[in-house]
Amino acid sequence: MTTFLDNVFNGLALGAVYALVALGFVIIFKASGVMNFAHGSLLLLGGYVTAVLHDDLGFAGALAVSVLVTAAVAGAMDRFLLQAGGGADPHAAHVQTIVTIGVDIVILTDLSRRIGGDLLSLGDPWGDAVSGLGPVTVADSRIAAIVVSTVVIGGVFALFRYTNWGLSLRASAEDVEAAALMGVRLVRVRTLAWCLAGALAALAAVFLAAFPAPGLERTTGQIALKAFPAAILGGMASPPGALAGSLLIGLTEALVAGYQSDLHVLGEGFGDVAPYAVMVLVLLIRPTGLFGGKAAVRV
Repeated sequence: MTTFLDNVFNGLALGAVYALVALGFVIIFKASGVMNFAHGSLLLLGGYVTAVLHDDLGFAGALAVSVLVTAAVAGAMDRFLLQAGGGADPHAAHVQTIVTIGVDIVILTDLSRRIGGDLLSLGDPWGDAVSGLGPVTVADSRIAAIVVSTVVIGGVFALFRYTNWGLSLRASAEDVEAAALMGVRLVRVRTLAWCLAGALAALAAVFLAAFPAPGLERTTGQIALKAFPAAILGGMASPPGALAGSLLIGLTEALVAGYQSDLHVLGEGFGDVAPYAVMVLVLLIRPTGLFGGKAAVRV
């Protein structure tokens, strides 16, 4: 029973962090119709900036700078690269999606050169400390991941619900042409969406590199790909779906890894492909995702 509770708590922590990344995918898709394949590189960039600056600025200062830098890079990438080729025209989204692959290669190549084979510490205050919650012993970084992600995700949903930007985003996602005729500034809405997604990626990098992970390495950005099936599961235009899909993926990954010895018939390392297996199974039943509607766009 203790092992099961350990795995469930770890799965919830992973799911909370994946939700930060998956929300980034969904926000960008809602705002621009683009599937951002450079999201993993943005996450790695955020982690790298935090790792480089935390000795001089402290963890909080380095994280603040990292969030700002990553948000600025994401916004600039959209405003001056993607929109330059097709403006806010949703019909250009498929071309812009392909462009993000090239951007990912450029950023990842440069960061991989800088990081090399090193493991970088982000200087987080939790270190390798653990706490006991009843019969369960959990890393403080896991607790922090759940608490911080819950607060941040709550803030993002509040932005969607109660701000003019959130209303404009929802209106443009529903009908771009009608939103433009009603005076919605599509370019600004879209750019701010990319900035927010970049900021969420930088924050997620802290918890993906924290204990029990050994630190930030050049492959850390690839973890963002595990949030991709979470976004697909919930429906690419559904923020609540991204949250639900992330928790499902996190629990699946943790439980499969925790009971790997009992699942040996499925092969070694099945936990790495389990999120994608769950995605395929769900999409066979609901092709538009758990929260997707009939008007969902398939990529």
